[in-house]
Amino acid sequence: MPIKLPSFRPRKDAHPPDLWTKCPSCSEMLFNKQLDKADRVCPTCGHHFRLSAQTRLELIVDSGTFRELDAGLRSEDPLGFVDQKPYPDRIAAAQMATGLQDAAVRGVGMIEGRPVSICVMDFGFMGGSMGAVVGEKVTRAIEHALAERIPLVIVSASGGARMQEGTLALMQLAKTCAALERLRSARVPYISVMSDPTTGGVFASYAVLGDVNIAEPNALIGFAGARVAAGTIAQELPPGFQRAEFLFEHGFVDRVVHRSALRSELGQLLRYLTPAEPAISGPDDAGRPTFDPVRILTSLADRYVPEAGEATPMSEPAAPAGSVPNGKGRGRG
Repeated sequence: MPIKLPSFRPRKDAHPPDLWTKCPSCSEMLFNKQLDKADRVCPTCGHHFRLSAQTRLELIVDSGTFRELDAGLRSEDPLGFVDQKPYPDRIAAAQMATGLQDAAVRGVGMIEGRPVSICVMDFGFMGGSMGAVVGEKVTRAIEHALAERIPLVIVSASGGARMQEGTLALMQLAKTCAALERLRSARVPYISVMSDPTTGGVFASYAVLGDVNIAEPNALIGFAGARVAAGTIAQELPPGFQRAEFLFEHGFVDRVVHRSALRSELGQLLRYLTPAEPAISGPDDAGRPTFDPVRILTSLADRYVPEAGEATPMSEPAAPAGSVPNGKGRGRG
């Protein structure tokens, strides 16, 4: 007679999902609770895992001081873009996965007791790609810093401009850079924090225009990928190309800061970089904006256009005595 062995059902809570994470750098298996306590940094090799926007804000902003602004901005589908699935479906899937409306969160808060206008990107939302909403939030964060004369902090994590919005996404590069120029002219400090990755159109616009550019260790920072860059210049790239440490050695990044020290580093910079007092405008400057293209063009014209009456390259020099116009000599005889 065969022996019937009892069957055992596996306990549902024996192996909870997402219990362990494998480090991509050293292949160490990391317990997620311990990894979260270490700010998502591998204790073995120091690899910095990517953070969500909410986690990033909790890491660098004083507890209970952050107030989100423009939370209701949502992306539209002006081009009717469809690849493997329609663009609105991709937006909806990213919103369900991250709990965000788009790839950036902006607002105001305090860092070590000092008020800042802050915008944080989330790579989990369609690779942190910059569309019209992200560009608008970044621009509003800049304009808020200018209006309130408080420092600006932007934490970038993006693969570049959002292809599903085409030219509308590329227009955000010029839009954000123009806003930063107004901020720079008003002498309001801007600190840029570049995490892994900061590439494409975000790198080519506001991410590298900070008064101080900070990067996390081993963060990928650059415009095009290493393979594209190597093919363009037809040369082999040096080791560590487009990594934070390489860019720091070549003067492109000001500081490479470990995640655990990022908040204190920002606090120290904010103590040094204080907004300048607004200039007192005279009667002729009443109502004139800080960034005035007419004034800039006028000053350039005064510098480079010669005064009236001076010889210009188009005028002919006076003919010397005894000479004949048009260079024709006198005939003999």
